[in-house]
Amino acid sequence: MAKRNFFRGAMDALVAARQKQVSRYVNGALLMLDDETLKSHGYTREELRRNGSGFMY
Repeated sequence: MAKRNFFRGAMDALVAARQKQVSRYVNGALLMLDDETLKSHGYTREELRRNGSGFMY
């Protein structure tokens, strides 16, 4: 049972890390859009910058 919990925890940690990575990547891509487009989709440039990005400007 402990072995199963170890692998479950490892998988959960892997998934969480990938979700953060994807979020940063998407935020970086969204930051390339103009402010009006961001606003029409419910985002602000400041909010996206606060959440981090994976793109280098």
